[in-house]
Amino acid sequence: MNILVTGGAGYIGSHTVVQLLAAGHEVVILDSLVNAKATVVDHIERVAGRRPRFVHGDVRDRDALLALLRRSRIDAVVHFAGLKAVGESVAQPLAYYDTNVNGSLVLLQAMQEAGVRTLVFSSSATVYGDARHMPLREDAPTSATNPYGRSKLMVEQILGDLARADQTGAEPGWSLTALRYFNPVGAHPSGLMGEDPQGVPNNLMPYIAQVAVGRRERLSVFGDDWPTPDGTGVRDYIHVVDLAEGHVAALRHGHGRPGWHVFNLGTGRGHGVLEVLAAFGRACGRTLPHEIAPRRAGDVASSWADPARARDVLGWQAARSLEQMCADTWRWQSTHPHGYA
Repeated sequence: MNILVTGGAGYIGSHTVVQLLAAGHEVVILDSLVNAKATVVDHIERVAGRRPRFVHGDVRDRDALLALLRRSRIDAVVHFAGLKAVGESVAQPLAYYDTNVNGSLVLLQAMQEAGVRTLVFSSSATVYGDARHMPLREDAPTSATNPYGRSKLMVEQILGDLARADQTGAEPGWSLTALRYFNPVGAHPSGLMGEDPQGVPNNLMPYIAQVAVGRRERLSVFGDDWPTPDGTGVRDYIHVVDLAEGHVAALRHGHGRPGWHVFNLGTGRGHGVLEVLAAFGRACGRTLPHEIAPRRAGDVASSWADPARARDVLGWQAARSLEQMCADTWRWQSTHPHGYA
């Protein structure tokens, strides 16, 4: 198929483009480069052996989107484009609702006019809010606690309403899929692609990687008195290549199957912060410095997925271990200490 990947130069988007190309699809990337670099496309070509078409543009530009969908004869869209930092979303809620919610609306309107009816949406486990009952299934209550999470939940609600709307008549029904990621980490095993956060990393693994490469002095661990095996927060970390393969599986399942489809993408297993830190230390060959800091407001003790539905319906499950996540991250970070710069 001809696939449009919005935000395809970003961390998860670029790895998904590699897997889409490997599956035989033609890919067009649309990216504003607000949180990505154009050189990522060169790295995709080196890894995949094929070069996706790249278009520099904003998902909120309806006329440009419509022209692109028609000119490239797009069959389906994988939608990553959006802002993604929780703390930034609290400080800049209007920017998050404009880019994440309005951007998705503009995309859907352009798709409707162009007759493209298949979308896979990059959602997040943040839509579950401060859930206390683990593991999290797709039918768990949703209640996001920050503008980023609410923007994801709002788009999910829009997609659900659209899928449920009357699609009778000449036009085919919409196939709309939301993939709720847990904690994406890792890098392509080639060491040629990985996560390149702008500024101070918001997430654990890239922060540890920058400590290991000497860009940060030490890791701050927010609380060691949680009711967990090592006293630190437990999260479900998933290798970015497993995540990318999940998008290919969701696209294969969704195309030509009208309706609203929701899947967790996680491993079904949680790891504590100290456990991840020790695993990364083994990957880079040394003990990494850390300090215990107070708990952060809004944090929860544990969060991990029940990924059974993705396994049963999509035929997908995460295959890569924590050790592989750390080894691949270190291979990328040690050979690219300043990311794609």
